[in-house]
Amino acid sequence: MERREFIALAAASAGASLWHGKAANLLQAADTNNLAIVKNGLPEEMTRKAVELLGGMSRLVRPGQTVAIKPNMSWERPPEQAVNTNPGVVAEAVRMCLEAGAKRVMVFDRTIDNPSRCYLTSGIAKAAAAAGADVHLTQDRLFVPVRIDGAYRLKEWTFYREALEADVLISIPILKRHILTSMTLGFKNMMGLVGGSRERFHGSFDDMIVDVNRVLRPKLTIMDAYRALTQNGPGGGSLAGVMLMKTIIAGTDPVQVDSVSARLLGGDAKHLGYPKLAEKAGLGTTNFTDPKPAEFSFGSRKG
Repeated sequence: MERREFIALAAASAGASLWHGKAANLLQAADTNNLAIVKNGLPEEMTRKAVELLGGMSRLVRPGQTVAIKPNMSWERPPEQAVNTNPGVVAEAVRMCLEAGAKRVMVFDRTIDNPSRCYLTSGIAKAAAAAGADVHLTQDRLFVPVRIDGAYRLKEWTFYREALEADVLISIPILKRHILTSMTLGFKNMMGLVGGSRERFHGSFDDMIVDVNRVLRPKLTIMDAYRALTQNGPGGGSLAGVMLMKTIIAGTDPVQVDSVSARLLGGDAKHLGYPKLAEKAGLGTTNFTDPKPAEFSFGSRKG
């Protein structure tokens, strides 16, 4: 599709629904899990195990498809400071996508700090590229306008074309506190795929983050809670507040993943606000106990 045709379609009245059919194509077979919690292992092995408990990456990625992976690498910080997604988690997701037959796996984020430095210092660019990913900086010219059907507040905004056009979108946030929004989880991770000023979102965050996720709907969310930032978020800057949790939560329902992840930081859907709004919008469920998630622990042998 030519860029001018794409933008014309994006601005059409059908708006976000153009991509919902592709991004929301989740499998809900009775013999598979939709939520998995894995503990006490290394980042890579917990990531692989969590996806295996969901039925494996081939459940979500088909041979020949293009995959966009969105980690959090917004800050010029090393992995030990728990501000960006653990590079091992991202690399393992890349490997699994390629093993499932993906034609191309892209990794990108619209960062807060200097993009090149964030990609380098986070360790994500090197690890993902070594695993076989196409790692590249976002480009301003590739943010295109989209009208958002049924929006609470954000009727139209610009979104990153590479994420919209991918066959599969995978979100890999890190679990951390946020001074303005209480926590940074999967829904907020999608902010790295929107254009324009982020200050617009601060006044009505709950409504607008749901509207963003009406457009950007990952087939898989992998919550990196290997290390979690319990204070000084979102930018951190020291080891103060970093907690070693050794946990990965993965699921095909992003509302569910955020709801269970919030419990690790002492919160729930009521504290956050947006999960209930997302549930009302039909984006997922806040219920993560019925059925119970698949769980696995590697024990205490790993460091």
